[in-house]
Amino acid sequence: MAVTTPTSKVTEVVAPAGAGDRTARLRVWGLGLWSILAILFLFLPIVVAIIFSFNDPAGRFNFTWQGFTLDHWADPFKDPDLAESMKNSILLALASTLGSVALGTLLAIALVRHRFRGRGAADFFVFLPMATPEVVLGASLLGLFLVAGANTGFLTLFIAHTMFALSYVVVTVKSRLQGMDPNIEEAARDLGASEWQAFWRITMPTIAPGVISAAVLAAALSVDDYVVSSFNAGQTQTFPLFIFGATRQGVPAEVNVLATMLLLAILFLLGLNVAVQKALARRDAHRASD
Repeated sequence: MAVTTPTSKVTEVVAPAGAGDRTARLRVWGLGLWSILAILFLFLPIVVAIIFSFNDPAGRFNFTWQGFTLDHWADPFKDPDLAESMKNSILLALASTLGSVALGTLLAIALVRHRFRGRGAADFFVFLPMATPEVVLGASLLGLFLVAGANTGFLTLFIAHTMFALSYVVVTVKSRLQGMDPNIEEAARDLGASEWQAFWRITMPTIAPGVISAAVLAAALSVDDYVVSSFNAGQTQTFPLFIFGATRQGVPAEVNVLATMLLLAILFLLGLNVAVQKALARRDAHRASD
């Protein structure tokens, strides 16, 4: 007896040609548009500050556009208090950057390359200033200085800025060190190099982009800081402190000029850092090919 089995028909659902491509294109355009809007949102206040550095306000307040002028760029330091505050900020940024980069680089090397008692606690406390609110940090430092009997001023500002920039330096340099093969240092020592020679000829050139990035970040944090500085400045006035005090009587347009100059300087340093990293990458690729 023959048994016949009905044959089931399977119907394939074929997507219209080009539907996937259109969806992918829409997704790409949507992500691109969203990225552009996010960048505009971030940079719009900076663009406004740059534009108002060319404003010619009739009064003391530089908040409404009243005309174009280059007078403020011709003499941005005509206000002696503004010039003094900018000088203090630049000197403070240079000093605290040198201090935090020197200490932070050595601490990062110790945390990555060596094992010692208390290493985990040291690693934890490095992150603590980054997670602490600046108000608490500034008030705590002020209490420390008062207990020690120190007069607040440039020295206390240097200590404070070095301390909170130290954490950022350690994190930046540490991430660079963790991506470096320690066998390269061991090979240099096997070939007769001392620890000091291996550090300066192998380790330091390799982590140089991270150190430069940390230095730029530390300088930007120092120039930008207001909260910690307001607690520990004493009679020393920095650029952010001058701006805050000037808001009550009118912020001069020269503030926008100096802020634009600082922005251009930071962008130049960032571009220099990128160029150095690319040059080192090309050098490493050339050595690997040889």
